[in-house]
Amino acid sequence: MSWTDTLPTVRGKLLLNEQLAPYTWFRVGGAADALFIPADEDDLIDFLKALPEDVPVYTFGVGSNLIVRDGGMPGVVIRLAGRAWGQVVADGLTITAGAGALDSMVARASAKAGIAGLEFYAGIPGSIGGALTMNAGCYGSETKDVLVSARGVNRKGERVEMTVDQFGYTYRHSNAPAEIIWIEATYQGTADEPDAVAARIAEITARREKTQPIREKTGGSTFKNPEGHSSWKLVDEAGWRGKLFRMTGGGAKFSELHSNFMINPGEATAADLEGLGETVRQDVFSKTGVQLSWEIKRIGRPG
Repeated sequence: MSWTDTLPTVRGKLLLNEQLAPYTWFRVGGAADALFIPADEDDLIDFLKALPEDVPVYTFGVGSNLIVRDGGMPGVVIRLAGRAWGQVVADGLTITAGAGALDSMVARASAKAGIAGLEFYAGIPGSIGGALTMNAGCYGSETKDVLVSARGVNRKGERVEMTVDQFGYTYRHSNAPAEIIWIEATYQGTADEPDAVAARIAEITARREKTQPIREKTGGSTFKNPEGHSSWKLVDEAGWRGKLFRMTGGGAKFSELHSNFMINPGEATAADLEGLGETVRQDVFSKTGVQLSWEIKRIGRPG
């Protein structure tokens, strides 16, 4: 008998051998042994408490910063999607957002409430759970600058809460236990006129649309910026802007518009994308001595 035959009863959706490509922005990757979309927090907690401890669990939101490998994901993938996970509530100068809320939604809610400081979230193509995990940021601001605290659930189904200081944030990194599934985050900004906040958000949105391939099958910034360098410039100067790379599928490339954004131009596989990234890392290092580090997460089994 397989562990999938003994999965607990849930109120949300529990799908076996579910293809994950449609849930990611790159539109690549294999199937999860099981995909669980919990109905709400209690549904998630009950599921985790009943799930055998040796079954791996991985969580993702909108899949915007993720390559799922072609062999799929072992264990259970938990996706926080739907109204229960996307609530955004403003109270004074604080905003509380569900882990499944889009970063851009939180930015817009802050503008409506006259709260400044979260405008940068309009430029991040992800959800709050991911922002907490990787200290997401852009245009000079980061999650650590506005976060107050966050609530989550650990692998045993126990509720946990952490203040921003406990995250130990650094550039695109958190020291919080990787097993925590974030439920919601609370932020604090400063007072400003709603129109002024909205204007700054519009400026960020326009800048992003002009400089990033947001209508392509992409995953945002591929590499972190090494200290003293810009990743896009290193990739560009190494000759990889717009250059097609193929391993097992139709091929992948770095965007002509922004050379730190990988794109799937049509029929790429996860192996094409990851192979391109690794090849570029090696090439840049051989030419410059600078080591590029992945910002995009790569998970699962090779094809």
